[in-house]
Amino acid sequence: MKKVLTAVKPTMLCIHGNHEIRPASIPSYRTKQWNGGTVWVEEAFPRLLFAMDGEIFDLEGLRHLVIGGAYSVDKFYRLARGYGWWPDEQPSQEIKDKVIQTLDACGWQVDTVLSHTCPYPYEPREVFLPMIDQSTVDDSTEKWLEEIERKLKYDHWFCGHWHIDKHIDRMHFLFHSVEAAPQLLTGGDTL
Repeated sequence: MKKVLTAVKPTMLCIHGNHEIRPASIPSYRTKQWNGGTVWVEEAFPRLLFAMDGEIFDLEGLRHLVIGGAYSVDKFYRLARGYGWWPDEQPSQEIKDKVIQTLDACGWQVDTVLSHTCPYPYEPREVFLPMIDQSTVDDSTEKWLEEIERKLKYDHWFCGHWHIDKHIDRMHFLFHSVEAAPQLLTGGDTL
């Protein structure tokens, strides 16, 4: 996939999910500054950027805070079959501290949040897997994001993880959909 994307030549800003190793743990990745924040990048794939959690990026004139990671409800299934699973899939205390420091420095105001999962109250329960006992799910990241969302001044929050396309207030869940940056929409334009 990296080779295909490199051939097409888009610049992609990726956010850490839950079914991948963090770039900091892969020796081929280096950090660099990009649009006001720090990203991880491999020399062979210079347009595939992985946002460092807790960074703010200036994209199209808007300040975007990035917070990656989530819990894998299929963790034991993946482990039993030898599929990849990494114990640092959720934000560490160090990452959480960095996010809070970044928010303190910007006065708890950004235009957009880009996260992998969503704050707890927005969890789309209609897509919970029925075979998963929800009492076994570690939702500490979502509860931490809830604390942030209560205090943060923002216009839009985009997340994935939940495999659903949905809007709840300013929360945008993207799975199969793509949305233009809000300030690029004018007049009668639609998402």
